[in-house]
Amino acid sequence: MTALTDAAADLDAVRDAVEAGAGTLDASFVERLDAQFPRLHALFATLYGHRADAREQLSAVVGEAAASWSRRPLELRARDAQRADDPDWFQSERMLGGVCYVDRYAGGLAGVREAIPYFQELGLTYLHLMPLFEAPEGNSDGGYAVSSYRRVNPALGTMEELAELAADLRLAGISLVVDFIFNHTSNEHEWARNAVAGVPGFEDFYLIFPDRTMPDAYEETVREIFPDDHPGAFVPLEDGRWVWATFYHFQWDLNYANPAVFRAMAGEMLFLANQGVEILRMDAVAFIWKRLGTTSESLPEAHLLLQAFNAVLHLAAPSMLFKSEAIVHPDEVAAYISPDECELSYNPLQMALTWEALATRDPRLLQQALERRHALPAGTAWVNYVRSHDDIGWTFADEDAAELGIQGYPHRRFLNDFYVNRVEGSFARGVPFQENPKTGDARVTGTTASLAGIEAGDAGGEDRVVLAHAIAMSTGGIPLLYLGDEVGQLNDYSFRDDPDRAGDTRWVHRPERPAAAYDARTDAATTAGRVYQRLSRLIETRKATPEFGGNALIGFGANHPTVLAYQRPGEAGAVLVLANVGDDLALIDPLTLSGFAPEATDIVTAREVDLAHGVALPPHGFVWLRVTPR
Repeated sequence: MTALTDAAADLDAVRDAVEAGAGTLDASFVERLDAQFPRLHALFATLYGHRADAREQLSAVVGEAAASWSRRPLELRARDAQRADDPDWFQSERMLGGVCYVDRYAGGLAGVREAIPYFQELGLTYLHLMPLFEAPEGNSDGGYAVSSYRRVNPALGTMEELAELAADLRLAGISLVVDFIFNHTSNEHEWARNAVAGVPGFEDFYLIFPDRTMPDAYEETVREIFPDDHPGAFVPLEDGRWVWATFYHFQWDLNYANPAVFRAMAGEMLFLANQGVEILRMDAVAFIWKRLGTTSESLPEAHLLLQAFNAVLHLAAPSMLFKSEAIVHPDEVAAYISPDECELSYNPLQMALTWEALATRDPRLLQQALERRHALPAGTAWVNYVRSHDDIGWTFADEDAAELGIQGYPHRRFLNDFYVNRVEGSFARGVPFQENPKTGDARVTGTTASLAGIEAGDAGGEDRVVLAHAIAMSTGGIPLLYLGDEVGQLNDYSFRDDPDRAGDTRWVHRPERPAAAYDARTDAATTAGRVYQRLSRLIETRKATPEFGGNALIGFGANHPTVLAYQRPGEAGAVLVLANVGDDLALIDPLTLSGFAPEATDIVTAREVDLAHGVALPPHGFVWLRVTPR
């Protein structure tokens, strides 16, 4: 094979090469290949066109896609057709996500299957199982150090069980989501072992250097992510060489400047698609391309790689979606979201600013973000969450804060101190994560209930939990629950006694399934029962509210210093959301609401509201009002 030349000529050459190995191509695959190849060819030309093996590697990628399509089960092809007929399915108001660690929540994949009736009771349509693949014993960064993408951790089950679970979830109306950790592998992955051993074809899979010359040059401009684990971005090998490890020392970054790495990872992605996985959470997308003299974060090539992977999916698993995980500047987060890249994205800014508003009793930064940074391209959606498996970092833009008279650095320090109970009067009981004494940087860990005040016995704790979820459920996209939060689970400090977890404070908010709280979920005399019943009512209401589908959102001036306000427009009117982040009663006067007809309905309680008398919001209270413009 030679370097890439003309797309049409290369398409003929690639098709001939693939058919020589796989036989006549399926007609539907050929149709998609004709549609997608120009895009994939252009991306490969930009990324790898300078290499003599570019067309050979592109041909291998297409060959892998053709083989994967030929193996794709009929029921998954039927799902492809179903999604093609309803491409906006994930923007429905009926969507609700849940996320959990398999072992912590259910013991294993068999336990997850047994929990399906509960997931249906809750109303889930999307289930994200945290990393469940084979990983090193002991500390594996919660499974984010993958040793094999084709083998499930034996303690959890088997790949066959995962495929069976995916099928059962599909029958229950629930899409399976898993992490695709593609920036790095564990140092125990076969690729890593081969690279260290110098096995032909693997020498260039990772960024390995013979001495400190190049690592020192790169580290002049890259961030130090996990200083508690190792300084800089490189770790030493036993033979004196150095390998790039952005995160933990046992997580080695892949070298995507080598197209063989792209080809290999595309094969792993398609394998998972054929097990019934419907959404891949694309981990650490900002870090996947490196360039000397830069931060090696969110480089243009990172976007091109995601677009190329997206094109491969369109060939062999056209209904699968990507969800980006980019905890970076808000402008960079938005840059990964498009139908050609990642159709879904976490919304870390809204999550962080919800907690910021609760701590400061000031919704201005969150209001600004919703009005300025919420809009998305057609065919995409946010995944809105109150908290996740990870830490909370205060990712707002300093320039946005400055417009409101807020200085970014001291404000972040305040928020860190507030949420780890270093501020007098704090209701929060979080724990710091990765405090860096050199920079003063830190993040916060903790369950929703512990951060919101339930652990501290604060009178507003339950209301804050419900308020935070009411915002996530009403702003558009897919709301995501960390399972257990719906029954008010608290921090679990027992991680400190586990030597494999003691150094990672994020385990404080990854407790085992709180069985007693789930048993009490119908008992309104308990915290678990009150939180569960209130959140269940919100979920039911959301599913019955067409205005909550899609992403459209219009800001609304509530003219009150503690009230967040926005509208979700519909065909005949809108749902007006008013949320009081303050500790006192908030009164919205009739004049502020005079643009609406006086007759309104609180859709959560089904109570009629006369806007001519204004609206009173209790501390940490909210309303979802169906209103009609005058």
